[in-house]
Formats: sequence, structure tokens, C-alpha cells
Amino acid sequence: MATSFQSEAEPDFQGVVGNDFRDSVPWWPPMESDVRGKPDVVVVVLDDVGFAGLGCYGAEIDTPAIDALAAAGIRFNDFNVTPLCSPTRACLLTGRNHHSVGMAYLSNVDSGFPGYRGRVTESAGTLAEVLQHAGYATLAIGKWHLAPLEETTAAGPYDQWPLGRGFGRYYGFLDALTDHFYPDVVEDNHRVGPPGRPEDGYHLTEDLVDHSISYLRDQVSVKPEQPFFLYLAFGTAHCPHQAPQEYLDKYRGRYDIGWDAIRRQRFERQKELGVIPPDTELAPLNPGVEEWDNLSADQQKLFARFQEAYAAMLDHTDVQLGRLFGFLDSIGRLDNTIVVVLSDNGASQEGGPDGGADIVTYEEDRFCTVDFNMERYDTIGSPHSQTNIPWGWAQAANTPLRWYKQNTYAGGVRTPLVVSWPDGLTDIGGVRSQFVHAIDIAPTLLDLVGVSPRESYEGVAQMPHHGASIRSVLDDEDAAAPRGRQYFEMIGHRAMWNDGWKALARHRRNEPFEEDPWELYHIDSDFSECKDVAAEHPDKLAELVDQWSEEAARYSVFPLDDRYLAVRASTFQTPGSPRARQVFSYLGGSSRVPGGVTPLVFNRDFTITARISPLQESDQGVLVAVGDVSGGYVLYIADRLLVFEYCYLGDRQTLESETPIRAGTSEVSFRFIKTGDYQGIGSLRADGRTLGEQKMSDMAQGMISWGSLSVGADTLSPVSRSYEGEFPYTGEVKQVDFELGDP
Repeated sequence: MATSFQSEAEPDFQGVVGNDFRDSVPWWPPMESDVRGKPDVVVVVLDDVGFAGLGCYGAEIDTPAIDALAAAGIRFNDFNVTPLCSPTRACLLTGRNHHSVGMAYLSNVDSGFPGYRGRVTESAGTLAEVLQHAGYATLAIGKWHLAPLEETTAAGPYDQWPLGRGFGRYYGFLDALTDHFYPDVVEDNHRVGPPGRPEDGYHLTEDLVDHSISYLRDQVSVKPEQPFFLYLAFGTAHCPHQAPQEYLDKYRGRYDIGWDAIRRQRFERQKELGVIPPDTELAPLNPGVEEWDNLSADQQKLFARFQEAYAAMLDHTDVQLGRLFGFLDSIGRLDNTIVVVLSDNGASQEGGPDGGADIVTYEEDRFCTVDFNMERYDTIGSPHSQTNIPWGWAQAANTPLRWYKQNTYAGGVRTPLVVSWPDGLTDIGGVRSQFVHAIDIAPTLLDLVGVSPRESYEGVAQMPHHGASIRSVLDDEDAAAPRGRQYFEMIGHRAMWNDGWKALARHRRNEPFEEDPWELYHIDSDFSECKDVAAEHPDKLAELVDQWSEEAARYSVFPLDDRYLAVRASTFQTPGSPRARQVFSYLGGSSRVPGGVTPLVFNRDFTITARISPLQESDQGVLVAVGDVSGGYVLYIADRLLVFEYCYLGDRQTLESETPIRAGTSEVSFRFIKTGDYQGIGSLRADGRTLGEQKMSDMAQGMISWGSLSVGADTLSPVSRSYEGEFPYTGEVKQVDFELGDP
């Protein structure tokens, strides 16, 4: 009789293991689920694009690819998100409220409370994790912004990177933003250099779509029977607003008529398209926004140029989307693909009243002046600048609504939503007015593809979805909204929606939360939230305020926090954070370090020491650079001189050695001794010998740049204007050390 063996590796093996293959019976585990024939899914996330940002929502900006989706699909006019990017992405990918999953604010900060961890809890599995387990191929492209920033270095850990949260491939950037001509790019679990330079015609948006098509081509070539989930999150139209020159040229002069005229045109167009009710009121200008005719000639010229860059960037992105949809159509996959296009929040107020030619100013609680911006007028939209639009254009992007990103008014939380599925939708070209929230998208997609969420994932019990499927709304324009209530909160701004009523409080930073006045709007009869009816309906207001408190307690909203990002990021360092030290040593050739994890040199003594191979007569180049074209600091050697350059909010301070560095020098340094708040004495040294010193003032208060740290070259957007390109050091940089004094 043949001997049969048991397998410790596979105790459930149902074949027979004999002495050799002739008396053995093979067996393969059956597929857990068969997803062949299920629709593909593409979710496109735009950034900071307001309710009126797309052609199919009234804009004059050319977006034919998205408009075609809308014509063959369904648009929503009461789709709601959170007022900020990381939280909306957490809602979108998990189907749960953002505080509950740990993403009350941005992934840049862990504030030490359950709702404010800056990471998505493992008990809230992502849409990618669910679909991947069901058998889908899962691909993520573009902005992630869901991993704790301190965990986005080459040292990891990688469990909150896309590949750690259910995606099989990833190409994009991990932080809130990046320069589109010099992006800080990650592929899978490692940083890579962008495949081109701006002088070669490179732009990140084209690169993202190139990689989307490349990944999909590989996928459908090898396993055409396997459906895919592509999550494509553009940087558009988050700052910095940058576009190829031909697109900038296309919009020259188009906005000279000003934001008042554009708002009115968009408003009338929205009525014609049926994306707003016919009795909608165009909201008055927000506080701080001047009528266009009251602006000076310089203001009008400058503000129009800012908007040209914004429009050019959005137009360029739509063209790239057209390439993607064209590819899907060419391989026969478009008709059975569910495509969702949305924006993560309303248009941004971070450009200030006069726009910003420096995107760090807002984080430092400042705004750029007209004079500052005019000095950079000719660079707006180009590789040589990083800009954001002024308030007036942000409100135009949110037409007909009030307020902006960060606020819980409709201008901050109501955005476009387009759903297309040629094989699955019948009421094409329709508009839906039911209240829908970002937390409803994941349950809807799982419902449409016929995949059930798991009760546990990787041994972790899963919290239930807080959202609900809107499949019935897609099928029937008269179907009821899937849920009757939804809370909102961001940086202390609060709101509560319940069956067509909305109570909200706009918080004033640094003032007691309990003193914020609450307003009340009847959304069903006041689409743009123009008529505060709190005085007429005090009982309804009190009811909604009580509901908000109930929801806030239930979903880990407390404690409320209104601090700026720069303050939070410089205040909170978790145990084990790569920033929670006073001594840093970077070896030559090491990977780029993200801007949010670089040494905190602000308002303290610090020394930067570069250890190099013995200096040769011809050696020159960057030893260490931190930042980008908007700001930062760099230590470099040029023409035998040691130079430290510091740029903060456009103010460049340069300290240059008074005498050449001696040949054979093996250690050079810059030292800053603080003499007062954000000021002190800077000095340069070579092998312990002082080469020069000077007073330095107005040093960064908490954030100098979104750019990264690199050793031996200025690898991305250049910090200094004194050299071209990366300006790599021609000798060897062995190590760069940072020593920080007490904060």
C-alpha cells in the first residue's frame, strides 16, 4: 500500500502526497472569489478644484474629457467632502468618517489624540485592500498624503504607504504637494528621480498618466481577465499652479475681465446646465474680496495672471485624462469601467487676498504683497515659481457658493462629482441633487462591483462603514438620499447637515470655540447658503447643534484644534520620529529626505558640517540643500568660495567666505548662533578656521519650504539662483551633520 504523507505547511491539503508523483494526487486551493467579468474601477481625485471649476459645472476652462464623462454619465450638485485633502482621501478610501480613522487633520502631524494620528487605522480597511483581497489588481498613481510624514523617508516604515494599504503598484508623491516640474517622486516603496527636466518638456501630470497607462498596459496584457482598480490622484489644482508654456499662452488675456464677470458667467452657465436650482442666489463676495473694478491696474494685471496659471494647469490635466480614457477605449475596457471624478475640497484660500508667489507664506501666518508678487510676475506658472490664486478667484472657482477650502460652508465642502459607467448606467447626462458625502463612495463602488467588505482584515476587526451606497440614486433621480445626517469639522470650523438643514460655525482662530456663533441654512431652498435663518428657527438650530455634539463624541472629533500646520509640525514629534533628535548625520549618496522630516533649525542655534574628500582646486558644487525655488537654504562651494544662502519668504541672505578655501580642506561648516527671536549671527568655517560671518534676521518661524533635503547636489527645484540645475559637488561628500541647540 502506498504511503500517504501529511503536510505541516498545508494541513488543509485535499490531495494525496505519496512517495513519488506517480502515486500522488495534486490539488490546488479554489479561488476565494471569482472577479472575472466584473467592471474595472477608476477613481480620479482632483485637488482644490471648486464647485465651478469644470466645464460641465459652468467653467469657461476647457475640460472636454471630463465633460464627455458627464454627458455619458451622471453629475451631482450636492456632493460633499471634508474641507481638507488628507481627511477627504481617508473618507473616500475607507467609507468612514475621517476623525474615526485617525485623519482629523493632515497626515503631516500626529497631535497625540485618537482622531488626530495622521494615519488611517488598520481597523478601517481601504477600498484597495477590500478589492485586492477579492481579486482585483490595484494601482495607485499621484498624490497619497495618507502616510505619516515622519514615516515617508527611506527608513520607512512602509505600512501606511500605498503598497501597505492594498495597492499592488504605486507612482506619485507622498506629501500634500510637490513641484510639478521638479517633483519628489516615489515608485512603489522607494524614491526615484523624475524621468525628465522642465527643459526637456517634463511635467508631472503627463508623467502620472504615462505611468497609469504603462501599468494598465502591463496588467491587461498579462491578465486581461482580471479587473483593475486605478486610483489616480492629481496635484491639480493644488498649489503650486504650474503648466507647460503652451497652456499658459492659451489663457493669456482670458481673465482680464475679472472675477466679478467670470462669477456671473459661470453662474448663468450653471443654470443653463441644470447643475444648480433655477432660484439659486449668487453669494455676495466674501470678506476681503474687492470688486474687480475697484482694484488697481497692477492688481488686475497680477490677479489675472495668477488665474491664467490655474486654468492652464486644469486644462492640461484634462488633456492627460483624455489620453487615459482614449487608451482604455482603444483596448476595449472603457465601456465596462466605472469612472468617478471628484475634487477633494473647495478652492483654496491659502493664496490670500493678493495671491501668492510663495506658497509657504500661509503656513507662516502671512500673505504675499502685491509688490512681492509683481516682482515675480513673469515667472507665474513656470518652473521658476510656485504660486496660488487670490481669494477672489478662489471664490469664483466655488461659484455660486461662499467661503473656501478649510471652511465648512458649501464653498469648502461641496465639489463636483461625475460618475460614468456606459455598461451600467441608464440615465446618462442626468443631474442628481441628493446629499452625498465622500464616505458614501467606497460602499457604492463595492455595491456596484458586487464585493462585500470583510469583517476582519489581516486579523484586525473592521469598523462598519459610516457611509452608504448611492446605487439607488444612480438608478433613480427621485430616490431618497442614502443617509439623513452628516457632521463636518476642520480646524475648529463645524457644521451639521440633517435632512436639508445645515447648522455651521465659522471659527475664529485663537478665540474660544464656545464663543463661535452658529448659523442655520435651509439647503433645500437656499442652495448657496446665503440666508441665515437661525433667528427664525432657534429650535431647529439648537437641535442640529446638539446633533453635532453627539456625532463629534461618537466619531472622535474632540479635542478641537485650530493651530497652523507649521505650529503643529514643529510642536509634535512622536517617539522614534526621525525629527526627534538634535544630531543628524546624512551619508553622501543617501536618499532625499522629505521636507517635513528635515532638521528643525528654526529659532535655535544650529551647525551644519560637511565632511568632504580633501578639496581639490577645481572642486565645486552643492554640499547640502534643503527646500526649493520658494525658499530654503543651501551650503555650496563655487569658485573656491564657501557659500551659505538662506531664502525665507522671498528674502535671500547670502554669506560668502571672505577668502578662498584652502586646497586639502576636509571639513566645512555653517554655524548660526541665535541672538534673539528668529535672528542671530551666521558664520562659515573650513577646518575650524572662520572664513566670514554676518548678522541674519527674519529666519523662518516654523516652515521654510515644502521641498526636500539632498546631499551632494540640489536634486529638485533649485534653492539658489546662483547656479544652474542640480550643481552636483565634483568631489566626494562623505557626510553632512546637523547639530541643533535647545529649542
